[in-house]
Amino acid sequence: MATPTARDVKFFVPTKDFETSVAFYQDLGWKLNWREDKLAEVELAEARFFLQDFYAKEWAENFMVYVVVDSAADWYQHAKAMLETGRYPSMRVQEPKLEPYGATVCYVWDPCGVLLHFAEFPNR
Repeated sequence: MATPTARDVKFFVPTKDFETSVAFYQDLGWKLNWREDKLAEVELAEARFFLQDFYAKEWAENFMVYVVVDSAADWYQHAKAMLETGRYPSMRVQEPKLEPYGATVCYVWDPCGVLLHFAEFPNR
């Protein structure tokens, strides 16, 4: 039996404070495609996911989003500037570091603890 086709894959990202997370992702560079009371779709690099008004600490702090970028250093500077505004006090940012698998990665934690990996590969 042939596998049915698919046209898109999206996932649901938790938020501790829905309004803050929607603003955070927009400030970070995601485009807000649409929103309702408890759900919003954001997009970056033609990939989309849902921000949902739901929070479970263990889930949020173990959820990760991996983004392949041209420059981890640029994303670090961008995220650091956001952090310095004080608008997102629970946000964290780590300087880019070379990981054993070859990517240079800037780590950013969103307002509810979701870990974003901004990964730069030298030969891509």
